[in-house]
Amino acid sequence: MTKMALGSHPFLLGFEQLERLVERTAKTDTGGYPPYNIEQTSETAYRITLAVAGFSDDDLSITVEDRQLIVRGRQTEPEDTRLFLHRGIAARQFQRTFVLADGVEVGGAELRNGLLHLDLERTQPDRQIRTIRISNE
Repeated sequence: MTKMALGSHPFLLGFEQLERLVERTAKTDTGGYPPYNIEQTSETAYRITLAVAGFSDDDLSITVEDRQLIVRGRQTEPEDTRLFLHRGIAARQFQRTFVLADGVEVGGAELRNGLLHLDLERTQPDRQIRTIRISNE
């Protein structure tokens, strides 16, 4: 008995990219930094919250590329060199990626108290019924 891939099931027409999407999502793991929460705020809305203490809004960039929400952080070192006796607060750059489903749009972002909030909204597609004519030729 052969194992059938999810995207090749005969009733799932046009879902060939689903398996690639799952593989791409698995490769985006960047460890645990920065930590984040994902919550559902309504039937069609979500909020991603990232803990970005020490980052200003100028240190952060948020882009959507090919159905991927990408949050990058890079702190610029001050011109004067500081001497740390202990450095326990992470100041490293990061990139956190989230794969968005079709119809999910980023509504906005807010940086407050060291937390970056990203609001997402799922748009409901119009449901249409079409009748397909049968040709005699």
